[in-house]
Amino acid sequence: MRWRGSRPTHFRKTTATILDDAGLSARAVADQLGHSRPSMTQDVYLGRGAVDARVAVALETALGSGSDQDHG
Repeated sequence: MRWRGSRPTHFRKTTATILDDAGLSARAVADQLGHSRPSMTQDVYLGRGAVDARVAVALETALGSGSDQDHG
């Protein structure tokens, strides 16, 4: 699947987050992303703890859920 204007590099953070949330090691995530050093993967791509729920609310408010947005 290809989305207009999107490239595989746009999904690196998402991929890293999914793999991290699934409990894979930093080494496994680094290997998937093509990094030789897991420390680089951890520093750049892996989470830094729980996200404040207010952040999710603010982003959803700003961006909407997508299902009821007027795109006209």
